[in-house]
Amino acid sequence: MSRGLPRRLLMLGAAAAAVPGQVRAQAWPNGPVRIVVPFAPGGSTDLSARFLAEGLSQRLGVSVVVENRPGAGATTGSQLVADSAPDGQTLVMSNIASHAISPSLYRNLRYDPVRSFTHIAMVITNPSVWVVNRDSGIRNLRDLVAQARERRGGLDMASSGSGSSNHLLIVRFSQMNGIEFTHVPFRGAGPAMTAVIAGQVPMMSDSLPSAAGHIRQGSVRAIAMSSAERHPSFPEVPTFREQGFDLVSTSWFALSGPAGLPPAITERLHRETMAVVGTPEARARFAELGGSPGDMTPQEFTAFVAEEVARWAPVVRASGATVD
Repeated sequence: MSRGLPRRLLMLGAAAAAVPGQVRAQAWPNGPVRIVVPFAPGGSTDLSARFLAEGLSQRLGVSVVVENRPGAGATTGSQLVADSAPDGQTLVMSNIASHAISPSLYRNLRYDPVRSFTHIAMVITNPSVWVVNRDSGIRNLRDLVAQARERRGGLDMASSGSGSSNHLLIVRFSQMNGIEFTHVPFRGAGPAMTAVIAGQVPMMSDSLPSAAGHIRQGSVRAIAMSSAERHPSFPEVPTFREQGFDLVSTSWFALSGPAGLPPAITERLHRETMAVVGTPEARARFAELGGSPGDMTPQEFTAFVAEEVARWAPVVRASGATVD
């Protein structure tokens, strides 16, 4: 037997072992792609995911479906994807709640916001907006503070869920002003907005994309925007800062997959996502919703997630909020 034969056999074995992963990457997508939204239908994450899914379906040539898996501050759906096979068929709309705030809020969280995922592309960023029921008597933040101080136990205020950026914006505002709110968490922005319109809850903190249509229709009144300056799509809505409250906050919605996603799939998904959000139609749609398209490489996005976790940790600690 030739001395070189064992070495050649080892090389052939190593090459064979590498083939399945390469084949998966080359054959992808080989069926419907699922984008998990860790919130109920109707919110900003859901709207962004459905817009992206439509564009990706056309570019990938396969069905891209949105599956809503709300619960536990957006961690239920995120955990599902973290536990999925890294084959590019199951993705998640990662967001500020699931990947920046929940790691500090949930003491028994089973996923790591950075290491448990392959972060692919930023899709949209946007400010929060506070809206009130038309009959609430609240027209600005001064009215809000006055009512909160007059009412024993403070005002009820809704959000898309405990631990969301909109929830923590409520916490920060109450701490700054020494007032109380009773936080009313819903399983998504859609159900929360329905409750505000019906007068079941007087107000809510929401992400602008999910609230934009309701503001334009006049079904709710917008009293404050968390952007640094007035938003060009809603110039009539003053910022927190304009009203004397130094608060600026931005939400984000992005595309991520399980850890270990093959680089070829990651790169293809990033390229196609950027193509979708870069179209004039997407920019017009995002502007209509009050958002801005993302522009980060996978490496930049991964570093951004780590920075966000560090930024929100002290805010969560200061709020005293924890969830088992």
